Amino acid sequence: SNSSAESLDRLYPAVGSTKPPRKRTTSQCKSEPPLLRTSKRTIYTAGRPPWYNEHGTQSKEAFVIGLGGGSASGKTTVATMIIEALDVPWVVLLSMDSFYKVLTKQQQEQAASNDFNFDHPDAFDFDLIIATLKKLKKGKSVKIPIYDFTTHSRKKEWKTLYGANVIIFEGIMAFADKELLKLLDLKIFVDTDSDIRLVRRLRRDISERGRDIEGVIKQYNKFVKPAFDQYIQPTMRLADIVVPRGSGNTVAIDLIVQHVHSQLEERELSVRAALASAHQCHPLPQTLSVLKSTPQVRGMHTIIRNKETSRDEFIFYSKRLMRLLIEHALSLLPFQSCTVQTPQGQDYEGRTYSGKQITGVSILRAGETMEPALRAVCKDVRIGTILIQTNCNTGEPELHYLRLPKDISEDHVILMDCTVSTGAAAMMAVRVLLDHDVPEDKIFLLSLLMAEMGVHSVAYAFPRVKIITTAVDKKVNDLFRIIPGIGNFGDRYFGTDAPPDWSDDEDALST
Repeated sequence: SNSSAESLDRLYPAVGSTKPPRKRTTSQCKSEPPLLRTSKRTIYTAGRPPWYNEHGTQSKEAFVIGLGGGSASGKTTVATMIIEALDVPWVVLLSMDSFYKVLTKQQQEQAASNDFNFDHPDAFDFDLIIATLKKLKKGKSVKIPIYDFTTHSRKKEWKTLYGANVIIFEGIMAFADKELLKLLDLKIFVDTDSDIRLVRRLRRDISERGRDIEGVIKQYNKFVKPAFDQYIQPTMRLADIVVPRGSGNTVAIDLIVQHVHSQLEERELSVRAALASAHQCHPLPQTLSVLKSTPQVRGMHTIIRNKETSRDEFIFYSKRLMRLLIEHALSLLPFQSCTVQTPQGQDYEGRTYSGKQITGVSILRAGETMEPALRAVCKDVRIGTILIQTNCNTGEPELHYLRLPKDISEDHVILMDCTVSTGAAAMMAVRVLLDHDVPEDKIFLLSLLMAEMGVHSVAYAFPRVKIITTAVDKKVNDLFRIIPGIGNFGDRYFGTDAPPDWSDDEDALST
């Protein structure tokens, strides 16, 4: 048929083209569960590596691995083994099963009686797959449909994924489209015996998807096996690596891991090292607004910078400074003239906020201490949170958790963090907001204390972001601590232990 001919054409692209200190915690928020927990480490899937340069743009694309093979061949197990062996903290595992097309009413009826062919290339939304992979490869956030195999339909809610060091895309038709193949840096075919695949499929569909044995066997004989012979097995010749016996072939998996490691080494980038030497001799930018250093402000700085200050006093005077900082920032929002009538019946020429709404976003952990001050002066403000932690091995910032209000793209956003040294964490937070379509000129970065390096870094990368602080210190030492500084704000505020290698940018470490 013409449909089969078109599918085959897609399938065969040309080859070669005073109290004891409390234990330190991150936050009370609950992050999404990680992909893997092993005896030695946790491998997260909800984060983004800092693969952008000092200009705020992406420096290298992610490395994309395509995993193809028959149904129940063990693709997901192989992917999990690769991820664990790679020891890379930021990995996205993208399943082709999420991209089944929305079925018509007639197709739904066919699916209910096991008469719909889910193993044909036409069952997948390749346009959405390609668009999604392109965005992920560029480090952009994407929304992934959630497919319900029991009802054969997409759920109403979609999940959000972010780019990573490595993206693993797995599915039976992973190599069945010319445009899709161009996005894959490494193509792996998992070759498993058909009898083993049938047994696995029976176990999975009966126990996990609520189907009966007769229906599973009927679907296998009518659709799954013919589709494998016609559409899937021929793509083995397109693979760079074939893994016989699937997850049992540890030698092949070790070779794959070595190759991916060599590719990742070519993509290495130290954001902090680049920021440390970029644009530090320039005058402070015009987008920076520093709270006037009145005797009152100077006096509060004297108290909170003093290492002998008690925790109670540190919290009290920090809150006072936060209130002044928030009020100063709100005065920089756009206002327009308006006329109101006083109780005496007289007109008063005043001013009113000309934007739609104000949203506060705190960079956890320390940034959340500024939320009460914002709520106190801004009625009905919406609050979002971003958790950015420092990788203990690389010293780079990494995104772990995100919760933002809906329709944030139409708001002015007050981005809050208590201290900014190199600006690496602040740049990542701004990048997240831009991913959610917040205009750059509507982002206000607020911090009690900033280093000149951080000011320059953020302003150069994002020249329309407004930077607002109560003071700017001159130096950052080799450990990225602000000098003379304020100490680790989160530990002094929450009364927790500071690790020996903390920095001022991100004071939240994994538990």
